[in-house]
Parts: sequence; C-alpha cells; structure tokens
Amino acid sequence: MSTAIDQNPKNRLIIVSILFVWLVYFGVQVALLLWYAYSWKNILQDSLLNASLVAFGTFTIGNMLNYYQPKRGSYFNIIIWVLSLAAISIALGKYLLPLLVEDVDYLSFVHLSLPLRFCINALVIGAMSIIFMFWNMAQSQKENEKRKMDAERLAKEAELYNLRQQLQPHFLFNSLNSIIALIGRKPDQARNMTFQLSDFLRGTLRKDDQQLIPLEDEIEHLKLYLEIEKVRFGHRLATTLNYPEDCADCKLPAMILQPLVENAIKHGLYGTTEGVNIDLEMKKEDNLLVVQITNPFDKENTPPRKGTGFGLRGVQRRLFLLFGRTDLLHTSSSTHIFTSTIKIPQL
Repeated sequence: MSTAIDQNPKNRLIIVSILFVWLVYFGVQVALLLWYAYSWKNILQDSLLNASLVAFGTFTIGNMLNYYQPKRGSYFNIIIWVLSLAAISIALGKYLLPLLVEDVDYLSFVHLSLPLRFCINALVIGAMSIIFMFWNMAQSQKENEKRKMDAERLAKEAELYNLRQQLQPHFLFNSLNSIIALIGRKPDQARNMTFQLSDFLRGTLRKDDQQLIPLEDEIEHLKLYLEIEKVRFGHRLATTLNYPEDCADCKLPAMILQPLVENAIKHGLYGTTEGVNIDLEMKKEDNLLVVQITNPFDKENTPPRKGTGFGLRGVQRRLFLLFGRTDLLHTSSSTHIFTSTIKIPQL
C-alpha cells in the first residue's frame, strides 16, 4: 500500500507527460505535413501512429527511470536507452505505416524523412527523460529530507521522554524516604503524603504523551509537588505563586517548572533551619511566557552543595529540543537571592 502511494506522484507525471507529448507531437506533425499538401487521411494516419509510438517511448523511459536512478558517470546508459527507443519507434513506424497507408508517393516521402524523424524522436524522448530524471531526483531528495526529519523528530521525542523519566526517580526516592521517616511518629501525615505522591505520579503518567500543556494544568501539577514537599519540610517551606489572567491561555512543556522549583528548594532550604519562601512570578511579554523563580540564597555563609546539575541541564536541553533555542533559561545570583528565569515561546 505504501509503495503504491509513494509512486502516485511519479505515475501522474508519466501520464501527464504521455498526453502532452502525444498532443504536441501530433499537432506539430500535422501542421508540418499539411505544408507539403498531402492528403488529410495520410497525414492523420501517419501523425496518429508516430505520436503514439513516441508517447510509448516516453512511457517506457519514464517507467524505467522510476526504478533506476543513474549515478554520476552512468548517464551514457540513458543516452543508449533514448537512442534505442527512438530507433524502435522508427522501425515500428516503418513497418506499421504501410499497413495503414497505400499511397506509394507518401510512403516514399516517409522513407526519405526517416533520419529526420529519428532525430526528432530521440530529442523528444531525451528531453522527457531529462525531465523525469530531475523530477525523480527532486522527489528522492524530498523523501530523504522527510525521512531525516522523521528520524530527528523520533530521536527528539525519545530524548525528551528520557529526560522527563530521569526527573522522577530523584524526587520519588526523597518522597519515599520522607514517608518512611513519618510512618513511626506521624502516620497520618505519612498516609496523606502517600496519597499525594500517588496523585502526582498518576498526573505525570497522563502527561507522558503531551509536549505542551496549558499553564493551569502545569500549576495544578506543581501544587501537588509542593504539597508533598511541604509535608517533608513542614512550616519551613512557604511558596508564593502569582500570575495574571492574560497568562491563562499560555502553554508550556509538561513538568518544566518542577526541576526549577526543586532546585530552588534544595538551595533555599537545605543547610538552614529557618523558614524559606519560594516565589514564582509569571507574566506574558510579547510572544513569551516568562516564569521567574526566586529563593533565598546566602552565597557567603552557605557552602556550595554538590550535585549533578541535572535539573537545570535537563530543562535547558528540553527547551532546545522543543524550540531550538539556547537562550530560554537564565540563572543569576546575588548575595541573598538566587533567580531562575525561563521563557516559553507561545507558538
């Protein structure tokens, strides 16, 4: 089925070419022979026969080139095919025309014009073969580009899926450790956290086949994540989430904010016993959704934490794969504030 579909454009070109060659060849030959003042009957029979033979040669060379693409240096084979088909058309015409035409003078004229007819037939079939070759080359290049784009798209999707899958284990292990720690002294909180973790993972699975989701869906998913983290850290973790109404119709990659918020919690809460507020500010600038995440950061007194840096690198890589840009994630730090800014183009 797919082979037949792929051949349709080439078959259509052959059919159109046959009709075009037949009509033009027939019309030109009739016009030329009328100039010599031969009878209408002889002219029509001769023109119909020759136009049909040349159209058959065009059909033959077109079908051959559908399955054979000459390489550089092998164009001599095409010349042989063209000359052979032109010779066959002349030979068949010479054999069949006497069966249709009884006028001896006209047949004598045809015999004298055979070299000229051979050259014309060769030129027509050769010109059509060049058109077929260039068409097939263009089609092959288009198909190769499509296959390349499909392969790149599949590779991107696979890498995006792999990146998203890598985001989950780290958070999952931390949550399970917190549940284990709460089971003995706070079983109710451990049970609630288990339910929240279940809802979070269920939402994650539902988003596996979506590249871009509405902002509200991402916020709801992020709130589940923050509820789990608040069980872990208690009153020490506070969050502020602000976004205007004009951001409601914005879309962004699924789970793109979680690693940034996780990074803010890690650098803001770890190493301190005080309460920390994580701020998320969203706004729309031109055709971009801009999300700014800030957390307290004591650059002088807090020792640097060792980590893989996967969260930020994963976000950067996902943005590049989806939008082809490397300037959509920016981080900055001052003495007391660390800021992550992410920009999502609205396609």
